Amino acid sequence: MSGLDEIADIGRDPRRGGYSRHLWDAADLELRDWFVARAESTGLDVERDRNGNLWAWWGAPGPDAVVVGSHLDSVPGGGEYDGPLGVVSALDAVALLRSSGFVPSRPCAVVVFAEEEGSRFGVACLGSRLLTGALDAARARRLVDADGVTLAEAADAHGVPARHLGADERALGRIGIFLELHVEQGRGLVDVDGPLAVASGILAHGRWRIGFRGEGNHAGATRMADRRDPMVAAARGVVAARDAAAARPGARATVGRIGVVPGGTNVIPSAVTTWLDARSGDDEETRALVAEIEERMRDVAAAEGCELVIAEESWSSAVTFPADLRERVSAALGGIPELGTGAGHDAGVLSAHVPTAMVFVRNPSGVSHAPEEYAELDDCIAGVVAVERILRELL
Repeated sequence: MSGLDEIADIGRDPRRGGYSRHLWDAADLELRDWFVARAESTGLDVERDRNGNLWAWWGAPGPDAVVVGSHLDSVPGGGEYDGPLGVVSALDAVALLRSSGFVPSRPCAVVVFAEEEGSRFGVACLGSRLLTGALDAARARRLVDADGVTLAEAADAHGVPARHLGADERALGRIGIFLELHVEQGRGLVDVDGPLAVASGILAHGRWRIGFRGEGNHAGATRMADRRDPMVAAARGVVAARDAAAARPGARATVGRIGVVPGGTNVIPSAVTTWLDARSGDDEETRALVAEIEERMRDVAAAEGCELVIAEESWSSAVTFPADLRERVSAALGGIPELGTGAGHDAGVLSAHVPTAMVFVRNPSGVSHAPEEYAELDDCIAGVVAVERILRELL
């Protein structure tokens, strides 16, 4: 697990705490260089695909490969383990196999997917969505970050020609099985008192941009009765989203980001934009939840004399990982429990195209997407050994 120590100072966020590592920023570029050097020192050959994903091959690239990996980017102020644990564990597991003299009967690769968190361009699992064609390339090129830079501009600037972004049948066609190890983003393994679990599935989830439009005006000269304040509408909308989800068992709704125009202390805003993350057990339940939230938000907007505009930014259907592969993974590890998750992953995107499995490592705090995210060293080592055993079985 020395790989985690090697990257421990890359992308530290002094303001938020934790780490902020976003696609093609300085931290992400340094992490990519680290991955190339670490993979090559393990004897792997690294290539970058047309969408900016990195592949480290054990032997010649080819079809029916067993691919293992995760991502290196983070949410703003994220934890140390979300993503990097899966990459470091994959590299260590391959190193264990190679040092033991094991000879694989099929190709093997360690992959780093680009922009899994969606923190720069707003679409989660960007690299795997582009790879599989789940995200339209023309739409992707128009995505814009907080500084007004398009994905096309950023890609061109970093040697990934924007005109080539999109479905990559060649890369996808090489994957026979995909395996992702990930720190658990919850406390399921704490409750069952075990270090590892195999993922059973992922909740349906999506992201929506919700704009409240009102009338900007002077904070001191405008009577309360004369206001069309989108901040008040947005605040009530956030509470409405929380209440709608709380009334539905197993549902989640979160507003974790907000933008205000013009953003002055003594100015009534003219527009407030919020971003909603909504999740539930299946597609129908999640769509119904979002429809209810939209209805409630339109009501509170109208009550404040404001307009509401809502746009879907991403959508991921519910995932059930294949039972036969889950059983094979569990058997290779002597039998481990199954856990579902509400967190999205590249494995979920790939599952629509190739057999996919996930292994979770215990998170004793139950906290993720925050600096307090944690995993014990012994549990991390158990994860490496698990990936090594699974690869030995699959290869």
